[in-house]
Amino acid sequence: MGLLGMKYGLSVTGVVLFLMVNTVQSIGANWGTQATHPLHPSIIVKLLKDNGIQKVKLFDAEATVLNALSGSGIEVMVGIPNDMLSTLANSVDAAEKWVERNVSAHVSSNSVDIRIVFFANSVFLAYIDSYQPIVVIIFSSELRRDSCYCKMSMFARIFICMIKNSSKLPLRWSSVIGNEPFLSTYNGTFQATTLPALQNIQAALIKAGLGNRVKVTVPLNADVYQSSTEQPSTGDFRSNIHDLMVQIVSFLSLNGAPFTVNIYPFISLYNDPNFPVDYAFFDGYSSPIVDNGRTYTNVFDANYDTLFWALQKNGFGNMTIIVGEIGWPTDGDRNANIGYAQRFNQGFMSHMNVGTPMRPGPVDAYLFSLIDEDAKSIQPGNFERHWGIFNYDGTPKYNLSLGSSNSRSLVPASNVHYLPRRWCVLSPSANLEDPQVGLSVSYACAHADCTSLGYGTSCANLDAQGNISYAFNSYYQINNQLESACRFPNLSVITTTDPSVGTCRFDIMIQTAANQRNGGLSLEPLGVLVQILVFLSALLLL
Repeated sequence: MGLLGMKYGLSVTGVVLFLMVNTVQSIGANWGTQATHPLHPSIIVKLLKDNGIQKVKLFDAEATVLNALSGSGIEVMVGIPNDMLSTLANSVDAAEKWVERNVSAHVSSNSVDIRIVFFANSVFLAYIDSYQPIVVIIFSSELRRDSCYCKMSMFARIFICMIKNSSKLPLRWSSVIGNEPFLSTYNGTFQATTLPALQNIQAALIKAGLGNRVKVTVPLNADVYQSSTEQPSTGDFRSNIHDLMVQIVSFLSLNGAPFTVNIYPFISLYNDPNFPVDYAFFDGYSSPIVDNGRTYTNVFDANYDTLFWALQKNGFGNMTIIVGEIGWPTDGDRNANIGYAQRFNQGFMSHMNVGTPMRPGPVDAYLFSLIDEDAKSIQPGNFERHWGIFNYDGTPKYNLSLGSSNSRSLVPASNVHYLPRRWCVLSPSANLEDPQVGLSVSYACAHADCTSLGYGTSCANLDAQGNISYAFNSYYQINNQLESACRFPNLSVITTTDPSVGTCRFDIMIQTAANQRNGGLSLEPLGVLVQILVFLSALLLL
């Protein structure tokens, strides 16, 4: 990978509309909604305003979210799923209808300050490449994410299994953040449709009378450009998409639109065990890169300036650059923790007003992300559900000054209501050698969120009983504390004593309008035992 840190396997950005007015010089935030129990949009809008966040990036044009932003004064970027690229590329009429429904209506009647719209949150049938976790659990802290074997617990037959060459196994629930249409892992899927979609959306904006006000752009992953050395000045667009990139950048320039890029130093560290840790942050690196008299002490500056040089070499050195996503996760990997996240995000907040050696001055950027999303795909890694600076319930994870005041404390969400103080845990009388333990935990984790379990995570130090209890409680809470969601056969019991220990938090789910209406989505654990056996049998046949 090298010290520029530009190649990674996350699937993240697409086409975006950009409202060309004076932008606010402050940090923005990505607001994702892939959560089993999302906070009400009105609560999120107040959370944004209370913390001085004046710009927000959405991944879909959800009416309830846009309506909540009406009259808020918050600048808005609105996403279009990547799976709409083909339709919009091949139909001007479809582009016109999308703009009318999702841009014109909100800008004119709802006073929503839309700035950007992009193809995002593409849901598709994904396939596992190489090694991927099938059962994300459980006992041994010795099990690393890069292992390629099944580790059995000495207490019970519960395991984490990494399956090689398992492309036959579809992840039916896999939802990938679908911007970045040229991400190398897409294997060229969106290359033929991105530019035509851009052109049709722009034409639709012009027809709607918004051509001088709203511009279309496309957020891209940092792997669209590369450098032949560790020096940013050798940067250029990736050779296999160079001509297409020049066409797209030319289109953006012609229409006065910015170049938007997502930069993730965390992924550099995640993908490369030899990547220097300090180079990912902003507080100094003992072996900086020197490039024609310019010194680089962090990977963000090197990455950003590699993009600058790619633009410069192709005649677009003055193009505006927006960092659409940047941040650090807090769980799901040994390098994803609160200490590193606070260090990185606070460092970036201080650094963003300084700029880079080639582009000194304020950087226009959006933190990724505002709040955790427990329903996101974990195909990129278990950290994917933990990017938020706020927990799922709107409580701050750590002290962070966003620059709007001298305070280093984030303001929590208000008017959040929780389910009763109850947890589902392993029964004291349960036998860990019971073969149903493994099946039950596997089922619970497949239908809930166990990404805080495993090597280097916040719950890494739990014992066998603690791991099982965590899995049971996650399933119980996601299913709104239904009694039927804590009926694992002769294994589980409901308690009012908080089982949280150390850094491992056993959550209580929040109340939402949906769970108050229907009381949950639980499937009876006993009723799905046959399904689990069929699933595990299928794995043995791979």
